[in-house]
Amino acid sequence: ALRGTPLRTDGDPSGFHRARRDQQTPHKHREARNSRAEGGGGVDISTLPDNMTHIVDSQRYYRWQSFGPTDRRTQDLWVDLNTLHKSQVQIHGILSNTHRQAARVALSFDFPFYGHYLRQIIVATGGFIFMGEITHRMLTATQYVAPLMANFDPSFSQNSTVRYSDNGNLFVVQWDKVRLKDREAEGPFTFQAALHRNGTIFFNYRDIPVPVVKINSTEHPVKVGLSDAFMAFLPSSQPSDAKHRTIYEYHRVEIDTTKIVSGSAFEFTPLPTCLQHTSCDLCLTSNLTTGCGWCNTLQRCSDGIDRHRQEWLDYNCPEEAKGTCEDYNPVLPEGSMSSFNHSSPGPTPSSAVLEDQPVTRDLQTGPPNHKGISENTAIIAGVVAALVLLVALTLLAVYYINTHPTVAPPFYLMQV
Repeated sequence: ALRGTPLRTDGDPSGFHRARRDQQTPHKHREARNSRAEGGGGVDISTLPDNMTHIVDSQRYYRWQSFGPTDRRTQDLWVDLNTLHKSQVQIHGILSNTHRQAARVALSFDFPFYGHYLRQIIVATGGFIFMGEITHRMLTATQYVAPLMANFDPSFSQNSTVRYSDNGNLFVVQWDKVRLKDREAEGPFTFQAALHRNGTIFFNYRDIPVPVVKINSTEHPVKVGLSDAFMAFLPSSQPSDAKHRTIYEYHRVEIDTTKIVSGSAFEFTPLPTCLQHTSCDLCLTSNLTTGCGWCNTLQRCSDGIDRHRQEWLDYNCPEEAKGTCEDYNPVLPEGSMSSFNHSSPGPTPSSAVLEDQPVTRDLQTGPPNHKGISENTAIIAGVVAALVLLVALTLLAVYYINTHPTVAPPFYLMQV
C-alpha cells in the first residue's frame, strides 16, 4: 500500500560534506549538509566521533556472504516476479515514470532492521530503500538498504519499471530494466532487494551491464550495502533552531562491489542485538550479545548506540546501565524469605510476580493468627441458630392451630 506523496531524493551532492571517519580534520564532524525535514526544522547528517563509531562492516549487526553466477544458491534466491499472479505484483506507476523520486510503501509485517521493527519503508528510483523514520532531501546519506544505489532513470523507457511484491513473509522490490541517466546506451540493469520477516536481506542481480566501479558518482552517490543512524537534538541558543536535529550514522555495511556481476547475489543475516532482550537478566547475562546495559526506567536493553539514543540520554540511562539487576529487584533478608516460604507451601503465580516487584506488605513472622477463623465460625453459628429458631416457631404455630380450631386468629391465618 502506498502512503503520502512522492519524495524527492535529489540535492547537490557536491555541497554535502559528509564526514568520513578516515578524514582527520579538526572540524570533520561539523561538516554536514543541512536539509529540510518533515514537520519543520533543520536536519544535519554526520558521523559519530571515532570513539563512538562502530567499524564499518564489523559484522556486529549483520553477517553476509556472496554467491557467484555458478552457485546454485544464486538461482534459489532470485524471486521471479513474472511467475506470480498479477494481483501479487504491483508496478509503481510514479516511480516507473520519474527520475530521482521516492515513495512510501507499507509492509504487511514488522521487519527488523538493526534490531528496530519497521512497518513502513521508502522505495527510491535510485536503486535503494530508505529505512529511516524522518524523511529529508538527502535520503542517500544513511539508513538505507542499497542493492545498487546509482543515478537510475526509469522514465527513459516504457520497459523500465519499479515493481514489488509482498506475500506476508517476504517483500521484494525489483528495479527492472532501468538505465543510468545520460548513459542509457550502456544497457539496462535488473536487480532486486528482498526483505524477509525474520530480518534477512537479499540482494539479487540479474543483469549488470556495467561494472559498478565504473559507474560515475558525481551526480548521484553510488553505494551497495546497509546503513543505519540515530537522530539527536542539538542544543541551540537560537529560538529558531529549537527543532534542529542531527542524524548520526553509527554503522554501515559496505561490500566488495567487484563481486556484483550478472547472476550474483548477497545474503545478509541479522545478528542478535541488545534491543531484543526484554528483561534485565537476559540483558546482562546473555551470551548472544556484548556491551548491553539495562535501563530500568525505560525497561529497555541497549548498548546506547541505536535509534533510541536520544531517549536513552534523556532518561539518564547511561548511569542506570552501570547498575546490576539486584539494584532494581532487591533481595529480601533471609529470615523474612524463610518465613514467607513457610506460609506459602509452593510457588504460585503471585509469588513469581513478587520477584520482579517491590514487596509492599508486611510478611508474616509470628505464629498464625486465628482471628479470621473465629469470625467465620461465629457467623456460621449465628445462621444455624436463626434457622433453628425459625423452625421452632413454625412448629409452634402449627401446633396452636391444630389444638384451637375455634379461635378466630387461626381461621384468619388459614384463609387462602
